[in-house]
Amino acid sequence: MRVTYFGTTTLLFDDGIDQIMFDCHVTRPSLCRYLFGKLSTDEVVADRVIREFHIDRLRGIFISHSHHDHVLDAPYFARRCNANLYGSSSTLNVARGGGVPEATLFSFQDHMEYEVGDFTIRVLPSVHSKPHWYNDDLGQTIDHPVIQPAKKSAFKEGGSFDFYLTHRGKHYLIRPSYNFLEGQLDGFDTDVLFLGISGFSRDGRVRQDSFFRETIDKTSPSLVIPLHWDNFFLPLYGKIKGLPRVADHTEKSISILHDECSRRNIQSIVLQPLAFMEV
Repeated sequence: MRVTYFGTTTLLFDDGIDQIMFDCHVTRPSLCRYLFGKLSTDEVVADRVIREFHIDRLRGIFISHSHHDHVLDAPYFARRCNANLYGSSSTLNVARGGGVPEATLFSFQDHMEYEVGDFTIRVLPSVHSKPHWYNDDLGQTIDHPVIQPAKKSAFKEGGSFDFYLTHRGKHYLIRPSYNFLEGQLDGFDTDVLFLGISGFSRDGRVRQDSFFRETIDKTSPSLVIPLHWDNFFLPLYGKIKGLPRVADHTEKSISILHDECSRRNIQSIVLQPLAFMEV
């Protein structure tokens, strides 16, 4: 399985036959535009990604929640690649605003499973990381189509989900947000865990330990790959940096994650945006 990381929480799984994308954010508008302007897909960047990474067999796009850094480019990719789009009712309203055909939209509920080629994707109820002033809309929904360009306030969280992916006997878990529901992952043994760490370093040690206990210890992966550590206000085709300090101390978060994985004899790898690996 080849997995390509496009920064934030955007992942492309490719088994050589079918491609599945989880979250869809490559435009990465600047912080100034995010705060004071309107957001829309940069089609030049999106087309470059599609061309350079040969995204020509995309069967489905699964969206974890509806903040802009997870869903902004999903309508364009769905249309451009003739892919189905799966998500909450809020995500589907983002898609409708982007002109995605209704027949290709699928609203998922907790614990639903989807078969796409040799992939089985199970949707798990989850919880977003702790809110801050810039994303204090948790639980709010998008009730009307979002037509781009749109203000950041249009992209409500709309509920959060994780994904448990099975492919030819191998298991992958994608947990985009730094948070946990106690007992949620009981019984979900995993080979590769993709783990969101945005905001991790700002939390207390007790809660950090609980997070590891409810994710790494519950799923027993052989490999952990951190997500949501890069500064998504900087261009994808540019110098990659960690999140601004107001959001997280990225180096500290990654260091703690590496130490905890090492203590458990688990491999951990930081995958750079635009890089891929066989897992």
